[in-house]
Amino acid sequence: QVQLVESGGGLVQAGGSLKLSCAASGRTFSSYTMGWFRQAPGKEREFVAAVSWSGVTIYYADSVKGRFTISRDNAKNTVYLQMNSLKSEDTAVYFCAAHPTRLRVGTRLDDYTSWGQGTQVTVSS
Repeated sequence: QVQLVESGGGLVQAGGSLKLSCAASGRTFSSYTMGWFRQAPGKEREFVAAVSWSGVTIYYADSVKGRFTISRDNAKNTVYLQMNSLKSEDTAVYFCAAHPTRLRVGTRLDDYTSWGQGTQVTVSS
């Protein structure tokens, strides 16, 4: 399995921006579909965005469309989540996840087999 480490979280004012990074170990990163999920206090973990191994196919949750951008750099074994126009409801722990397939881009938690430890994003209003 691939090991994932997120970074880039922090405290930001509403309307601000943050860029999360997720560094993956191993030589087969380009074989993985990558996703971002988040979990707010007292709520279930939810899908945010996902990107195919090539970066061509991308899905977003409706709540972040137009504000968040997922991207990946296979040469650096890293996936990113650029978050703009942040809102207080974006406050959550953000998790990076990997699925060892090139065939489809999943948006469900159980599509993913490897998870990072999470990084806290707090948006103050």
